[in-house]
Amino acid sequence: MAALPFRIDLPAGFTIEPSDAGPQAKVYAVKRDGRSFVMIYQGPASQFPIYDGQLIDAGGRASVVIEQDGRRRAVEHLFAKDLESRETHVWLSYLDGEDSLLAEQIAQSVEPR
Repeated sequence: MAALPFRIDLPAGFTIEPSDAGPQAKVYAVKRDGRSFVMIYQGPASQFPIYDGQLIDAGGRASVVIEQDGRRRAVEHLFAKDLESRETHVWLSYLDGEDSLLAEQIAQSVEPR
């Protein structure tokens, strides 16, 4: 965990699986029992945004917020300090019920180092 380029609060039973995403870029899948809950891209040029929703700038990040099941949910985040910095792009997998809420909680905990 200390070697990751970001901080994350990972509940028990979850793993992080890195994979290459191109030159100087990686994608990390946050999984439980083989099922992806959150994806994290770290590299020079993310595909943000991937979800349609309201774009909000707050807390040093841009977030996409949607309305789902009668509540507002942050489903995607982009951190970029300046034009030369690597981007950290975080998004939720599509899940239902408690898994969806847990994925949102995990994604909210991500912060670049």
